Amino acid sequence: MTLSIYDTLTRTVKPVSSSNGRTTMYCCGPTVYRDAHVGNLRTFVLSDLIRRSIEITGGRVELIQNITDVGHMSQDVIGEDKMLTQAEAENKDPFKMAREYEANFHKDLALLNVITADKYPRASESIDLMIAMITQLISKGFAYVGSDGSVYFDAHAYESYGQISGNHLDALKPGHRFEYSDETGKGFHADWALWKNAGARTQMIWDSPWGPGFPGWHIECSAMSMEFLNNHVDVHIGGIDLRFPHHENERAQSNSFIGTETVDLWVHGEHLLFEGGKMSKSSGNVVLLSDLIARDLDPLAARLCFLENRFRSQMDLTWASLESANMTLAKWRKKMAQWGDSLEKTVDQEFLNAIETDLDAPRALQRLRAVEKSTQIGDGDKRAIFIYADKVLGLDLARTKLNKAISQEQQSLLDARLAARAQKRWSDSDVIRAKLEASGLEISDSADGHEWSWR
Repeated sequence: MTLSIYDTLTRTVKPVSSSNGRTTMYCCGPTVYRDAHVGNLRTFVLSDLIRRSIEITGGRVELIQNITDVGHMSQDVIGEDKMLTQAEAENKDPFKMAREYEANFHKDLALLNVITADKYPRASESIDLMIAMITQLISKGFAYVGSDGSVYFDAHAYESYGQISGNHLDALKPGHRFEYSDETGKGFHADWALWKNAGARTQMIWDSPWGPGFPGWHIECSAMSMEFLNNHVDVHIGGIDLRFPHHENERAQSNSFIGTETVDLWVHGEHLLFEGGKMSKSSGNVVLLSDLIARDLDPLAARLCFLENRFRSQMDLTWASLESANMTLAKWRKKMAQWGDSLEKTVDQEFLNAIETDLDAPRALQRLRAVEKSTQIGDGDKRAIFIYADKVLGLDLARTKLNKAISQEQQSLLDARLAARAQKRWSDSDVIRAKLEASGLEISDSADGHEWSWR
């Protein structure tokens, strides 16, 4: 395996490491207080692309992805707990609500053809791991109990703090993006909470050596990644928004606990915009996979759009690009059916070289388009190359079209369109065609009339 990916820590493109043919991966999962939007999901497709790229050349991957279900403070509203606030808004028990959004998350991953992780540990079920790690960090001099009863990590105790993000301690000013508004007991403004004293809080709290409370945001990923991947992670993945403070703090915790560098490669997916703006509830442009389905778009159209862009580059997703990707998927699946039904695959070195060079998926897709149009490659070989490439791309290109009867309304529209074409009422014909396509049919015109198929 020669897969190399840009490492945020060293700011270089580095080979992916493995031990005995096995690569360990950790991907920061969702906070399950809402459905994941397409911007969140782009990161999980990145993780899946890395996994598939390793496995296509015979490597093995062990992937752990956490589920954050204990809540943490909002970056937007100081002191507001995302889990408890949403549970109150929905009038539900917070853990019951978390399980519902967690189930939706797994459904979304399935719709995007993301391979299931080896484990999805929940933060709420890993409290003992966190308490054990915090206890060790205190004994090693990296953490302390504050005057408010909460436990804090001593940022000055970890000398290389700031190497991932470039945010060094001497440049961080008081008030620079805290997760909590009541951290009066810490010794330095950039220290962060490992365990929060419950105070007046009555939900989602646990007993600990420091009294009732709940874990800080960052400690969960350190505790779970070290526990489930035997104290070392070959590839650690997350969105660029997690680079600071989450991954910076996580690195300090894990390395201080183990005593050495615990992650070989830090991979971050860049921000996703939609129609030119940041996705947010206030601007009304949060897009879910269910929104694509409501527009009769294949969810894998989103995956194809993600692949059309480098993952470490900011991307602007639009409805036009999703519709175009949906048409491309339909075209390629139709071509695959025309090229035969063999499931044989052929290694395409040009495609593989693009993927192994810092996950250059756009160049890999260019290669597929060249194969599609080539007059020098036979149909059977084209299909074999596409099947090979799809093991990495995960676009379900060999999917066969639905074979089901059309409705009476669709048949009436088909008849009306034939009549309009016969009478040269072309604008009426186009309007009816649009209605048929919106209902899921694909229309092909010919001199004898038209043919239809399911998209």
